[in-house]
Order: sequence, then C-alpha cells, then structure tokens
Amino acid sequence: MPLPIDGGLYQNIVPNPSASESHHITSIHVAQHNQRSEQQRRKDHGEQGLELQAISRGKGDGELEREPSQGSRTSESYKSPSFPSTSELPERGRLLAEDYSSDSSTSNTPMGTKKRTGRSRDSNGNTSISPTRHNGHSKEDMNSHVEMRHKHPSLDSPTVTSQTENLMSRESFSLDHEPTTAPDTSGSSSHSFWALPRQDRRNFLLLVLLYFLQGIPMGLAGGSVPVLLKAHLSYGQIGIFSLASYPYSLKLLWSPIVDAVWSTRLGRRKTWIMPIQVLSGLGMIYLGGRVKEMMVKAGANDGAGVWGFTWWWFFLVLMCATQDIAVDGWALTLLSPQNLSYSSTAQTVGLTAGGFLSYTVFLAFNSPDFANRWFRSSPQAEGVMTLGGYLTFWGWAYIIVTVGLGILKREEKSNDKDGIKEVYKVMWGILKLRNVQTFIIIHLIAKIGFQANDGVTNLKLLDKGFSQEDLSLTVLIDFPFEIFLGYFVGASSRPPIHIWCWAFVGRLVAAILAQGTVMIFPKGGVTTWYLVVVIAEHVFSTSMNTIMFVAIAAFHAKISDPVVGGTYMTLLATVSNLGGTFPRIFILKLVDFFTVATCIPPSIPPPELKSALITTPFSCALEAEKHRCLDGGGTCNISRDGYYITNIICVIVGVVTFVTFIRPASLRLQSLPLRAWRLAGWE
Repeated sequence: MPLPIDGGLYQNIVPNPSASESHHITSIHVAQHNQRSEQQRRKDHGEQGLELQAISRGKGDGELEREPSQGSRTSESYKSPSFPSTSELPERGRLLAEDYSSDSSTSNTPMGTKKRTGRSRDSNGNTSISPTRHNGHSKEDMNSHVEMRHKHPSLDSPTVTSQTENLMSRESFSLDHEPTTAPDTSGSSSHSFWALPRQDRRNFLLLVLLYFLQGIPMGLAGGSVPVLLKAHLSYGQIGIFSLASYPYSLKLLWSPIVDAVWSTRLGRRKTWIMPIQVLSGLGMIYLGGRVKEMMVKAGANDGAGVWGFTWWWFFLVLMCATQDIAVDGWALTLLSPQNLSYSSTAQTVGLTAGGFLSYTVFLAFNSPDFANRWFRSSPQAEGVMTLGGYLTFWGWAYIIVTVGLGILKREEKSNDKDGIKEVYKVMWGILKLRNVQTFIIIHLIAKIGFQANDGVTNLKLLDKGFSQEDLSLTVLIDFPFEIFLGYFVGASSRPPIHIWCWAFVGRLVAAILAQGTVMIFPKGGVTTWYLVVVIAEHVFSTSMNTIMFVAIAAFHAKISDPVVGGTYMTLLATVSNLGGTFPRIFILKLVDFFTVATCIPPSIPPPELKSALITTPFSCALEAEKHRCLDGGGTCNISRDGYYITNIICVIVGVVTFVTFIRPASLRLQSLPLRAWRLAGWE
C-alpha cells in the first residue's frame, strides 16, 4: 500500500527493488521528506530569502546557504540533515531527486504583505529563486491554512534514522511511489460538497452521522429535559441538573487515554466509538423504562431527588463526550487534507440536527396541546411522543448503527502507539504554551455575557405562559437558519476570528433584545404579533450562536497539531465548552437570589383547591413554593425579577471584557504563524 506523506501519495516509479536498493531509496525518501519539513517550518516562522542549494551543489555536510533577498539585512547559513546530491544518487534515486518541489519564502515587506518566490532553473541546471507574486494584505481562509502534520512525533524529528524506522514500521509502507509535495493549503479554495472526492463525501456523511448520534442525548440534556423539569424545580435546582453537561467540558482529562490506548484489530478510533455507542444505547434503553418515575422523584422533597436524576444524565453525556474525542481525532484522517475544514461543518450539521430532533421535534410531539390539535379527535393528557419512548427508540438505534459501523467501515490500521504518559506530557506541554494559555482565558470568560440569555430566557417565557408548543415552533424555524449558516460560515473566506468577533457583538445585542421580549409579554396571553417577535429574536440569537461556533471550530482546526491525534483539538474544544458550562449553575442561582416574590392569600377561597388553603403570605420565589401558593388558591406576586438583573450584569461583563481583552487578544492570536502553536520538541 502507498505511504501517505504530507497529504500526498508516492507515485509508482520503482518496481520491485532489491533489499540494498530499498534501504538506499528509503533514505532518499526520508531525506526529501525531512527537507520539506524544514521548508515548511521556515515558512511558518517567517524566514526570508532562503535558497536551498544542497541538491544541486551536492554539499556533503548538508549546509544550506542563505542568500539575501531584496530587503533582507543579513545573510547566514542554515544547517539541516545531510542527504546526497543528484550526482551521488543511483539511477532510480535520481528520478526521485529530479522531481523535487519548489519552495517559497517571505521577504521583509510591510506588515500584512507577503512576497512569494518561485524556483527556476537556468541553462546549466542551477536552481535560483525569483519573485512570482506580490500580494497585498492577505486574507486568511477559514477553510485553509490547516498545516499538514504527521501522526507520530518521530516523523517530525530531525533524526533521519528515527524517521526511517517509523516509516518502514507502518503497515502501509511502500517503496513504489515517489513523495509528492505537501499540498499548499494556504491558497486552497472553498469547494461545494459535490465537488469533493467520492471518498471524502462518504466520510463526511459518516462524520455527520456520528455527530448526529451525539446530538440526541445532548439535545435532551441541554434542552428538553430542563423544560420538562421546570414544572417541578426552581431555577437554582435546574442549575444542579446542568452539572450533567460537565463531562463535555472536562473530557480533556481523559482524552490522552482515548488517543493513546487502542486495539490494532479494531482501529485507533473504532476501539472507542463502538463500545461507547453500545453503552450509550443500553443506558438510554434502561433510562427510557424508568424516566417518568425518576422525574417525579426529582421534584420531591424540595428538589432533593434531582441529584440521582442528574447522575444518570451525567453518565450519558460522559459517553457522548468520550465518543466526541474519538470522532474529532478520526475526522483529521477521514477527510483529505485540503478538505479538512469540512470536519467543522460535519460537526455543526450533525450536532445541530441531533439537537434539533431531541429539542424542537421532541418538545412539539411531547406537547399534549400540539398532539390534541393535530393528531387526535379526542383530547388526552400526554403527547404522541413520551420521553421514555424516545429514549428507548434511540437506544436501539445506537446499537444498530454500531453494528453497521463495525461491519461496513474499515479503519486503516497503524502500528504507531503513543504511551499514555507521553500523551499527557504532550498535553501538559500544550497547556504551557503562552498563546494557548491566552486562548484558554478567552474561552473561559467569553460566554459570560450570554449566559442569562442562553440558560434562562426560554424558561422565563414558559414561566410567563408561553406554551411548549409555541416554543417548539420557535426552535423549529431556527433549524434551517442554523444549517445554512453553519455551511455558509464554514465555506467563508473571511478570517475566522473576525467572524467570531462580529458574532460576539451580535450575541450581546441578542441578549438585550431577549430581555426586552420577555418584558413586553402580553398580559392577556400570547398573540400572533408577540409570537412573531419571539421567533425573530430567537432566530437572531441562535444565528449568532451558530456563527460563533462554526468560526471558532474552524480556527481550532487551523491551529491544532494532528501529531497527537485528537488531543490538541479536544483541548481547545473542551475549554470552549467549559466556558459555556461552568457559569450556568451560578447564573441560575443568581436568578433565584435576586428574585423577590410574595404569595398573597385569596380574599375569597376558590371552590376547588389542589392543596391546603393559603392564609398567610410567604415567599414564593422558588418553584416548589410557587406551586404551593397557586395550588392553595394564592397569587404569587413578583416584585423583583432576578432574570432582568442577572442578564444586565452578564451583558455589562461581556461588553467590558470584549473591548478590553477578548477582541485585541484574539485578533493577535489569529495573526500568529502556525509555528507559534507547536511544541518545540515535536517539530
């Protein structure tokens, strides 16, 4: 089988070489690969005016002379591992060397301007560098600039021996092809889905399916279940349930294990994906048969049972988070290097579709009003779809998809294995990079400004009388916008951080609009005009959210180093998720803290009571007390709504942090070369 090098494949020019020739030609392959690695590192580091002359001049010591380009101030020499000149190679080796690829460099031009140089040959066969194009201020393509890296650290080591041993140990190793030049992703253009190679289209759809399955329990845990729990729990108690989503924000802790421990028989990623999906399926089947009773217990004893209910969902989300690590790593190898940016598109489409089905569609069909209006002649107390039945169906679907994945999809096997200790060491090295530390701080504080809007607005609408059916309709209209924007932003040629910053401002505006929408809730109930206002506000808010998600995912794909598989990308995604997860419980508790509500006893006792008659005033800020007040014939009068105060605080924090730190720091990080995100010992 051909050996992939820098995203390309060897071309067949050496049929059946002998053992001695094999060793010699292998050294040539590795030497040429090493030289291209040196060129790429110099390009990323911004070195200027560097001319490679070792092949044409045949220097035995491997010295590469630097000739000053226009605008350069000094000239110096550069040492790289030695390799034979064209005249020293045997005939077959000469064929390899003569097809050597051109190099490009960047001169000392004004900031934001790049000069590209091309390689040409004179009549004597000597190689020279001449300028070929001069660009103005460059635009970074979100779908490009994904640096081609290898899956094992020794491939980027300066030691030719270690590279030779690693290349020859691979199952796909072959001497029958010539290494081609690494694809220049800096100038790659966007392609439509149908323009992708057939294999990439199939793998893209596979990634969408795997991400879709993750979205099923995530859509329930983050959307539908809190809505269903609102009738039993206060905002602060729902905040406790939000702990169920924490595994997605803590998966960094065990991602090196997923990246380093695997079976050569199943494959590096299927080793984890297949058993995880089976456990997820069995967990959903078990939970589906008991979820109704568990929800009743969650609201009993002033919400004391919410902890047991939360742990079950914590387990499901833990399985999804572990699967996400493996799928993120697999995405780096399933797609061709030039189409790698489609991994963020697959993630957006898959997770959005799964979440849409578990949130919007499920809530609609779970609503008794919706079912009685459209599907029944006689009203019933439950919707056409129950939470237990939905969980059971998708539990079996998980198992069926896993069986199909094991039979129909073969993962390319590799003999490369990294020790767990080594991967944790690399992860720690990544965390020590100054640029990564800055990026982590940005992620941890960036979503504070939107927390009240994201976590409380829909619950507050339901609290005021907005029906579950209308909420489902609102989210339903969101879905096509999310899919379209996810694809559009993923194919955009604008720099991802610029798009992210614009969407950041948009989400702050959306938080203010959301508060205004809640404040103008009609006293007589939901009207057509108000439903239109809610839909418009919701579409705008979720659109900004989708744009931010796709933009930052594209930036993660750009700077992540596949040397350690999914660990680097998982680290960035984990911190991003943590920034949206850890403040949620505190924000929900702040809403309860700032809320002031008093239960007023009825002046005339109603004829029918669900509980004991209320005779004295008491605080009804918490959900359980509110239900006791209403069931006893009282009226819960809210004199101060904690949602408004909390949302204003969040928006102010968001504006201040964005202007003073987030925007300038993120734009500076975007301008850095890819080398700034690499570990020195792994280059």
